[in-house]
Amino acid sequence: MKYYDKLVFELSKEGRVGYSLPVNRFPAAPEIPAALRREASLDLPEVSEPDVVRHYTNLSQMNFGVDTGFYPLGSCTMKYNPKINEEVAALPGFAGLHPLEHAGLTKGALKVYQEMEKALAAITGMYAFTFDPCAGAHGELTGLMIMRQYHMMRGDLARTKVIVPDSAHGTNPASAAVCGLEVVEVKSLENGRVDVEALKPLLDGTVAGMMMTNPNTLGLFETQIKEIAELVHGVGGLMYYDGANMNPLMGVVRPGDMGFDIMHLNLHKTFSTPHGGGGPGSGPVGVAEHLVDCLPDIRVSGFHGNFGVILRAYAYILMLGKQNLKKVGQYSVLSANYIKECLKDAYKLPIEGVCKHEFVFDGLVNDGAHDDVHGATTLDVAKRLLDFGFHAPTIYFPLLFHQALMIEPTETESKETIDAFIDVMHKIAAEAAEDPRILQEAPHNAPIKRPDETTAARNPILKFKDTL
Repeated sequence: MKYYDKLVFELSKEGRVGYSLPVNRFPAAPEIPAALRREASLDLPEVSEPDVVRHYTNLSQMNFGVDTGFYPLGSCTMKYNPKINEEVAALPGFAGLHPLEHAGLTKGALKVYQEMEKALAAITGMYAFTFDPCAGAHGELTGLMIMRQYHMMRGDLARTKVIVPDSAHGTNPASAAVCGLEVVEVKSLENGRVDVEALKPLLDGTVAGMMMTNPNTLGLFETQIKEIAELVHGVGGLMYYDGANMNPLMGVVRPGDMGFDIMHLNLHKTFSTPHGGGGPGSGPVGVAEHLVDCLPDIRVSGFHGNFGVILRAYAYILMLGKQNLKKVGQYSVLSANYIKECLKDAYKLPIEGVCKHEFVFDGLVNDGAHDDVHGATTLDVAKRLLDFGFHAPTIYFPLLFHQALMIEPTETESKETIDAFIDVMHKIAAEAAEDPRILQEAPHNAPIKRPDETTAARNPILKFKDTL
């Protein structure tokens, strides 16, 4: 362990001070009531200023982000965030605006909301949007509440079921359950698309709607989407679009034109705002014209959502314009198919054909008798990638494949970066065949090896003293 790999408490030395404040020239403040005072001094490390700076700088260098390397994380669109977006969000008139400011002094911010609604409506084919939801799952819940409200306003209280494909994002059934709706799963065909014949028997007067993303979680376009929408609408249900995979479709096809009535967008995915680490996020919800009256008339979050994220997305849309937004989708599809075709000799491709922005391998190519090659699993491949400066793709999702490896390059990576990734993936496949221990013991040069993730999640150690 290097000296500055230590925790800041380990660098602490009693009596050491890293700051010096001037003598207080102001009158003594009123005494804080005893009930609000600490019983003991706050336990803080005692370190010098250089130690503090080096500690946090070292921590920042241990983190992996899209600004430090290729991040091909499937279904999350970890695209590069143009720095001009940050400059726009930091403009004093926006950054210094208080959410409780008088409406007469917030016209610039209100104009942004208005223009963003127009832009998103044009991109998606929806009629109107609410910007209250703070993330994709929050948007899903809001959209499903709109779905329930629509049926309740019509007095159709029997509609308590939501159909969800077996390839769906995990938030879909979770959001439906939180909304008090019963989840009904529909199976996929061997080609990865929804089984329309299996869907038909599930449709009746108890169906509130169906949740889908298109392209789906396997990165495949649902070619029968118009028929699916007609079937659901035919029994009085609504179509909900999970916008997590909107990236490849921008400017090419719109969810509203496919037959969707409600949708959410992930501004922190599709429109470039930094994503990961728990935030920030924004999940605006759009509706078709016949559902405008069902948009929330009370806030589902404070102050109309995360304004800074909306600003960044607005800058991204204005910067690209209509023509180049279309190229975003085209280049993301080109990048994904290029990687897929270059690697399918070494990694098992369960579904052949053109994908959209992402695709899924089912582990390394093998003889079909085992789930791994010489003991090398998808997890081993992911860990080994870290040694070469690449973040791992999503692994073991979707659940349709036992050794799933989901890759999404986005449109923002150069061919040189993608080629380097392909070369490393081939090298890892060769290592698996020649000496799988190299993979099984990876990563070899990361700050830590392989933590027990289950124990860490169930019994987290959050305080330094708990480690002693």
